[in-house]
Amino acid sequence: MMTQTQTSLPAPIATANLPTPLPPALPEPPSQHPMDTLDRAVRAMTARMTHGISVHASSAAWADWMMHLGRAPGRQMELAEHASRNAWKLTRFAMNMGAGAPPFSPHAGDRRFNHPGWNESPFSLWKQSFLASQDWWDAATEEVRGTRNKSTDRVAFMVRQMLDIVSPSNSPIMNPEILQETLKTHGANLREGAQNFAKDMLAQITQEHEAPKSQFHVGENLAATPGEVVYRNELFELIQYAPQTEQVRSEPVLIVPAWIMKYYILDLRQQNSLIRHLVAQGFTVFCISWCNPTADQRDLSMDDYRRLGVMEALDTVSQIVPDQKIHSCGYCLGGTILSIAAATMARDGDERLASVTLLAAQTDFTEAGELMLFLDESQIAFLEDMMWDQGYLAQEQMAGAFQALRAEDLIWTRAVRRYLLAAEDGDFDISVWNIDATRMPYRMHSEYLRSLFMENRLTSGRFAVDGRVIALKDIKAPFFIVGTEKDHIAPWHSVYKTTLFTDGDLTFVLTKGGHNGGIVSEPGHKGRHFRIGHRAPGARYMDPDTWLASHDRQEGSWWDEWFGWLHDKSGELGTPPAMGLESKPLLGKAPGSYIYQT
Repeated sequence: MMTQTQTSLPAPIATANLPTPLPPALPEPPSQHPMDTLDRAVRAMTARMTHGISVHASSAAWADWMMHLGRAPGRQMELAEHASRNAWKLTRFAMNMGAGAPPFSPHAGDRRFNHPGWNESPFSLWKQSFLASQDWWDAATEEVRGTRNKSTDRVAFMVRQMLDIVSPSNSPIMNPEILQETLKTHGANLREGAQNFAKDMLAQITQEHEAPKSQFHVGENLAATPGEVVYRNELFELIQYAPQTEQVRSEPVLIVPAWIMKYYILDLRQQNSLIRHLVAQGFTVFCISWCNPTADQRDLSMDDYRRLGVMEALDTVSQIVPDQKIHSCGYCLGGTILSIAAATMARDGDERLASVTLLAAQTDFTEAGELMLFLDESQIAFLEDMMWDQGYLAQEQMAGAFQALRAEDLIWTRAVRRYLLAAEDGDFDISVWNIDATRMPYRMHSEYLRSLFMENRLTSGRFAVDGRVIALKDIKAPFFIVGTEKDHIAPWHSVYKTTLFTDGDLTFVLTKGGHNGGIVSEPGHKGRHFRIGHRAPGARYMDPDTWLASHDRQEGSWWDEWFGWLHDKSGELGTPPAMGLESKPLLGKAPGSYIYQT
């Protein structure tokens, strides 16, 4: 379970500096029956106990899978044969006392069995027994003719969760690394691990978490690129960064981060801050810092984030740097709302965008990855009732879904290290940012899940803004799109689909890493590589697998490619613009005040 960073808030914001406040909260739609409120309250209470997981959705998936498997005797015989083969492989391996090549291998990225002790008897046999079971379940949860795809995928996901629980790597008497550490420390690791467990359980029960000890601190060596807050409303602060070069490109850059996270994933330490590197390239950079919504902001809508967020930020940048087009950049969910804003601007004849950069951002959600396992009508209704009760989706509830996608690494491996090896997590800038999570407003998150994830309206011609449908192909500004190879949140095949729904100038980059690590990929970062390709306006569509095979891997950071692309799309160098608007006072030094909201 993720904890919240404990940081003292700065002085209260003077209300005189606030523009027009957000519109009043919309009233709850009238219930169709007086008992509806009772039903929602009961479901909300149940959702809190299950961490937002719908029991009905899970049981329906199991029932669908078992009923269809029960009517497939051929498939049953196939699985019986598979079990026999696995049993024979294990028997032969055991009879050879573990000699020879092991018959089963862990999944790619599974690091639980990396310790050399797993190659020695009897640990190797326990490891192979677990992997044999995992191999059989992989086969058993393949699609059975007639089942819903989501049912078999959900069953496979739930089986993985159950197998992760019984993995021998979690046992202090079956894990050679734990036994070795116990002998070495005379049991001190188990004693200290038990203390860690008791402390974490108490914090979980009381919801009182200690501030993590770290050398990294927001405003000091994180989110420390010099700048000023030049605009603020109740939804976001706009930061303008101080120039680092004598001359800058005429077109400014506006960064739209996701509100599911704090913006400083793009402004970590000095050496790996994308924002700092971009400013050093001679660009005038602005970045949105979203508020951390409370229950009072439950009725913030998706269109509020477009209209009172992206559009007000664009308007402010246009006033500070007048008569210039703007390079826009959206990360994750920020890229999705930027795409919506850009398509609306194109529809309405607003030509202020010089380019659109999307970093690990989806516009089509038909291949949205394993997050779709959590979503159907039952699951969304369950989440909606929980958010209706508390006004938002809490950080812990949202983090649980992301952790479950990589449970073997983010849950069980961490538990083994903390509770059985007494090894503390390393102190990394990105881990400090990772626990500094934000909430999601009730109305916005419901609209996001339904209109995009469930109904995929944006790329199916059914997403309306101000009562009129928008289309991504109306955007004529050039695109620069980045996907990451191991993204569990925005799979690169899904990110790539923007090429299917646009027909203008487009550059696509596929880079090594995951949703965050692939984006934070500064020049000089060891072991980084990427692929890059350009699509000319009007060119024929190329499917993602063909694209992958057609573009060679290049060593290094994609940042340099993006910086060069922006320079090519920009005008002449000139004097940096003033900080903020002459008619309005500056509102404080970067990183502002909203970043400290907990």
